[in-house]
Amino acid sequence: MTALLVCCGLATLDVVQVVDRLPAADEKIVARSLDVTFGGPAANAAATAAALGVRTVLVTALGTGPVADLVRAGLTAAGVQVVDLLDGPGTPAVSTVLVTRGTGERAVVSVNAAAMPDLSARARALGVHAGASALLVDGHHLGAATVLAAEARTRGIPVLLDGGSWKPGLDGLLAHVDHAVLSADFRLGDGTGDLLDRVADLGPRFVAQSAGGGPVRILVVGPQERRPSVLQPPAVPAADIVDTLGAGDVLHGATAASLAAGHDVLTALADGIARATESVRHPGALGWVP
Repeated sequence: MTALLVCCGLATLDVVQVVDRLPAADEKIVARSLDVTFGGPAANAAATAAALGVRTVLVTALGTGPVADLVRAGLTAAGVQVVDLLDGPGTPAVSTVLVTRGTGERAVVSVNAAAMPDLSARARALGVHAGASALLVDGHHLGAATVLAAEARTRGIPVLLDGGSWKPGLDGLLAHVDHAVLSADFRLGDGTGDLLDRVADLGPRFVAQSAGGGPVRILVVGPQERRPSVLQPPAVPAADIVDTLGAGDVLHGATAASLAAGHDVLTALADGIARATESVRHPGALGWVP
């Protein structure tokens, strides 16, 4: 069976400028370069999987209008099939991204999907794409993601969460998640107790947390025990780091692509780490794509 990855979550229009340093208050600076492209965790993950040769569908909310058309065109050119949860006019979120030349660090300002309506009814009507072999959710469009994750779980389709940050209601989604891969910035409640254990208590049987270029902590939940371990990413010299923008999205997209291809989750995560490590040597989330 041909691998098919379904991603559900955020797609944005990213305005990316490379600067020598971040501006101070009331200061104007001149950017080194400008790029306008699609972005968002699920969108970048979908494009990553497509670049790796996995057939990919992105379930998101775009609507119709000039910004939506730009995002849709970019995703289509990247090989991603778009399923739009919005009927009629819409304006996807626009993210402003400043990438610091010399360190590759990025600063991002975005409204994300905060203004979007609940799209769970639309997602329920669509259902998970026929033939899906894995589902990735990023926690945005939470109602729709929860509906699709619940259906995927009943059909035995592995569900991977890109845990960029905690969002109200995420515990309901986590109840249907098999594998949760969290960012270094992910926080839960008051922060007491071990984060991986607390997330595992909400449903996932595999929880991992990245730490930039540092070790990735892992917790595997078995029938009678919980087994912690660590994966160490390949080292990248500081001089070789061009841009960290989207590295986490690449990590999740490559991991999901490997899951969709039938690999076990530890192998899939190792594949994701390797691809994300390579991505920081190139500009943008997809600069590594030939």
